[in-house]
Amino acid sequence: MVYFVGAGSGAADLITVRGMRLLGQADVIIYAGSLVNPELLAYAGEECEIYNSATMTLEEVLAVMRQAEADGKTTVRLHTGDPSVYGAVREQMDELDRSEIPYESCPGVSACFGAAASLNLEYTLPGISQSLIITRMEGKTKVPEKESIESFAAHQATMAIYLSTGMLKQLSEKLIEGGYKKETPAALVYKATWPEEESYICTVGTLYETAQKHGITKTALVLAGEAVAHQHYQKSRLYAADFSTEYRPARGGQP
Repeated sequence: MVYFVGAGSGAADLITVRGMRLLGQADVIIYAGSLVNPELLAYAGEECEIYNSATMTLEEVLAVMRQAEADGKTTVRLHTGDPSVYGAVREQMDELDRSEIPYESCPGVSACFGAAASLNLEYTLPGISQSLIITRMEGKTKVPEKESIESFAAHQATMAIYLSTGMLKQLSEKLIEGGYKKETPAALVYKATWPEEESYICTVGTLYETAQKHGITKTALVLAGEAVAHQHYQKSRLYAADFSTEYRPARGGQP
């Protein structure tokens, strides 16, 4: 059996209870060494075989999984954040299907949620934004034309932009071209929830300058949108006294 486990955004205690339990039960762990906090390996058993996929090809990873399955062992494939977001898990699952090896997924805390916690943000502030767009700049991995930064920026929703720290000049230009003002609040969060985390509030127009000033060249998440400033929003109607719910009748005014 293979378990795809989300390691969380960085801090070793932000893995789920289920993920921690699976690490403790694993006979084999293959972890994304370039991104996953190695402190998580402390949850593994003493006899567990551990492989760092940063130095492995896809075929080498699959070969370890197939051998473990042939030996009746349990494998944990430990991915950064949540495996469903930029985790490259589908290609592994398809090969496991071909080999008739069963697998399951265990979710994790993605970096955008770790960053929100670090900055005490609410992405979906009433009257400001009710949507969170998770996307990335095009690099070695192509992005469909209909999913361009400019087209998403036109919605004026909150955006969490992954894997784009090395292209911040172009990112700012595309966000502004799409409809954000230069003064739109933004944040740059380096290694969210790790001990070495750094976070900086800036604007869409000053993302590159902020990164240059603080020496940030990779492993950072970009947030953009008015929700970053958490100002001028409306209070939730759910808790308004004049709002009826299944559990609480209105207490004055119109229900």
